[in-house]
Amino acid sequence: MSMEQVRITIFDTTLRDGEQSPGCSMNLQEKLRVAHQLDRLGADVIEAGFPIASDGDFAAVKAIAAVIRRPIIAGLARACRPDIERAWEALKDAARPRIHVFLATSDIHLKYKLRITREECIAQAREAVAFAKSLCEDVEFSPEDATRTDPEFLCQVLEAVIEAGATTLNIPDTVGYTVPSEFGELIETIRGRVKGIENVTISAHCHNDLGMAVANTMAAITAGARQVECTINGIGERAGNASLEEIVMAMRVRHDRYPYETAINAEHLFPASQLLSEITGVPVQPNKAIIGRNAFAHEAGIHQDGMLKNPLTYEIMTPQSVGVPDSKLVLGKHSGRHALAIRCEQLGYQFDRRALDDIYRHFVRLADKIKKVEDHHLLELIRDTHKPAASATPLFEPLPTAIAAAAGASTSAPETPLPFPMASQTRTFGVPLPLAADRSHDQQQEDYLWGV
Repeated sequence: MSMEQVRITIFDTTLRDGEQSPGCSMNLQEKLRVAHQLDRLGADVIEAGFPIASDGDFAAVKAIAAVIRRPIIAGLARACRPDIERAWEALKDAARPRIHVFLATSDIHLKYKLRITREECIAQAREAVAFAKSLCEDVEFSPEDATRTDPEFLCQVLEAVIEAGATTLNIPDTVGYTVPSEFGELIETIRGRVKGIENVTISAHCHNDLGMAVANTMAAITAGARQVECTINGIGERAGNASLEEIVMAMRVRHDRYPYETAINAEHLFPASQLLSEITGVPVQPNKAIIGRNAFAHEAGIHQDGMLKNPLTYEIMTPQSVGVPDSKLVLGKHSGRHALAIRCEQLGYQFDRRALDDIYRHFVRLADKIKKVEDHHLLELIRDTHKPAASATPLFEPLPTAIAAAAGASTSAPETPLPFPMASQTRTFGVPLPLAADRSHDQQQEDYLWGV
């Protein structure tokens, strides 16, 4: 198989590890809604929960397994018979069930949490995987805290579980401790030393405690991992998990560096993000990559000017490619005349140069006070700034759209806000926007004074 055809399995653990985030727990119906969205998104594996954790989690995993038929449905279990039996009871009606067994392997976990020796750890892992295999053909094993485990001992554990029947070996950076070069080297070490590794799938599960979960995941892919475990919005324990949307779009946008494919329908990324935020009540940070409120928003004048000429100047992907309706140009104190003039035209007003300068001076003073200038602020500013005498030639003329808007304003129906920028101005991604005929070089350059 050529590198261009390599397929990366997307294992989504939003409903298990993600739900373990403080404040992100979901009931059965909420989990079902998210599971249906993950199915539409194209996730290959949905880790539906931890069945032994509670009756509610068991019921949710069982319900998801019964109705979501395309992807693999996984349930988590500690390396002990009661957990594995409970997981199988929840999963047995799935079209494609997977039992995910985990056991800590680092010395710090063995000594202080499990209080067992390395030899006992290997024996427990082997027995647990063999028992899971007797119930379910598809068994994944995770050596918890793998990145703080002695590499030689880690390889011994992995060999033991391969012999016992594991089909996927997941390497977790449980506490977000590793860095990309180090994690890549660990995956390469496992590929080189573990007997039978060529017969199983290597997976990566990275946490974000040092802010490197996605970078570590991409390093693992480059080193040979063919499954990645991630969550919508990057939710998860502590600082969260590797973000599904960032991993997928890194491979899409930088296919020259990451020539891999996934089954993800990227236009469902933003809807999935919005649904999860609605259900959990946990908002996405505005500057979150791919799906944050500001991911496709521009305020600085130089950026707005470039966007109005050609979106390629400041956007490396289209908002529509991830399900975001359109880019946004935000009017604030860093905005330039070009963006202000375009928005005024969309509201139905066209200015000559002198009038625009006057409006712009008032606009900047207003933006210094209120941070973000909305349409109603701008309309009020226009009315207050320009009140020409009856005998004078108006400095601005209502455009045809303004006539229609004025007619609509006389009724009780609320106004429908116009998009900014106008959708018609960007016919196809990458096609330069036409410059206004009367915009001189000097006028264009003035926007470059307002932020980089």
